[in-house]
Amino acid sequence: MRLATFQANGRVSYGAVTVGGIIDLGRKLAKYPTLVDVFRGKAFGEVRAAAMGEPDHKLSDVALLPPLLAPEKIICVGINYPERGAEYKENREAQKYPNLFCRFPPSLVGHEQPIVRPKVSDRFDYEGEIVLVIGSEGRHVPREQALAMIGGVTLGNEGSVRDWLRHGTLNVTQGKNFDRSGSLGPWIVTADELDPEKPLHLMTRVNGELRQDDTSDRLTWGFAWLINYISTFTTLRPGDLIWTGTPTGAGGHQTPPKWLKPGDVVEVEVPEIGVLRNRVVDEA
Repeated sequence: MRLATFQANGRVSYGAVTVGGIIDLGRKLAKYPTLVDVFRGKAFGEVRAAAMGEPDHKLSDVALLPPLLAPEKIICVGINYPERGAEYKENREAQKYPNLFCRFPPSLVGHEQPIVRPKVSDRFDYEGEIVLVIGSEGRHVPREQALAMIGGVTLGNEGSVRDWLRHGTLNVTQGKNFDRSGSLGPWIVTADELDPEKPLHLMTRVNGELRQDDTSDRLTWGFAWLINYISTFTTLRPGDLIWTGTPTGAGGHQTPPKWLKPGDVVEVEVPEIGVLRNRVVDEA
């Protein structure tokens, strides 16, 4: 299934995306007010049974929001493709463990919603990523059981304000959390329709130009490794998001840098999932 959160006629709901549009499941399944509640309730059987019949809306008539509006945790992985460390030109030693940081829900918008370049910087950048949606609760999850924790997969553009990433010596929180600077979507493809063991081809385009192009089997720390590692220090719960890292090719690492500017269109694609598309605007 493809599950999305949307707004139509002033009302926020969630539904199943079909060829003809979107079936409003929030109206049919009132005991699960949001998609986060669906994941926490392991209600996929009920959702699948309710996702029958004609669509309630055309996709063109709704605004797609981030699929999960209020996850408990949004954990992001930095420098997780093999050549990414070399982009920093700092002669770093190979890392033993990944860089992790968190994002806040207000920093994300949905598919076809504008992402905002903040007024304090012109160094606004894109980072296309595969995002795991946790489907079960677990702590100290063995690596051989970790993939069973995945409830679905979606896409993210981890919009970054580069000159705010190192305001402190080590932290990157500020530059990753400007309001509406990143995006998530367009929907979640549930794990029963996408095999996380098979390589996923991730691409990012800016104004139609291919900038990032890599596959998930090349991740330094793969999906199972990350779930095992993260669950060592925190309990993963349904609806939590793990952003798995971006390939080489972000604008700030090119010569000269290719920063995002108003009017640019960023597309993040994995064929098995879809395309997440956002236009850049300046902060009012």
